Amino acid sequence: MTVITRWDPFPEFSTLQDRMNRLFRESHGPEGEESLSTSTFAPPVDVYEDDHNVVLTIEVPGIDEKDIDVRIENNTLTVHGERKLEKEEKEENYRRVERQYGSFTRSFTLPSTVDPEQVSANYEKGVLKIKLAKKAEAKPKQIKVNVGSERTLEGKEAKGAGRAA
Repeated sequence: MTVITRWDPFPEFSTLQDRMNRLFRESHGPEGEESLSTSTFAPPVDVYEDDHNVVLTIEVPGIDEKDIDVRIENNTLTVHGERKLEKEEKEENYRRVERQYGSFTRSFTLPSTVDPEQVSANYEKGVLKIKLAKKAEAKPKQIKVNVGSERTLEGKEAKGAGRAA
């Protein structure tokens, strides 16, 4: 079973960077308040595989489907999108912003078992689901196991089957 995973050798650095950014904003923001800013983010992705498909499920709530771009080029699946800050409220009225805004890009190298011509994407309730169909030769094949001795075309038992000498 092929599994696509994103390897991050420094997961603690992301948390440290977030804390440092927050500290910097607090010390340099207007009157000690956190200022609003847009930044890039990486939406969480689940990848699973069954007998017929490799499926990616990406959480992208609050993003219009027109702001999501899914492409396959050179055996790489790339998902790009942008979550925009709603301009209904003025920035100075916000006291805290924890949701991430801005653009994102996620790229995945496709296994050789995937057919790049058989891809579908569905966006519903803030979740983007991408199905990548496997090539016919990559799908598991059921082989029937016969019970009993093997016989030749003439009806005789095959070598080594049946009688003891």
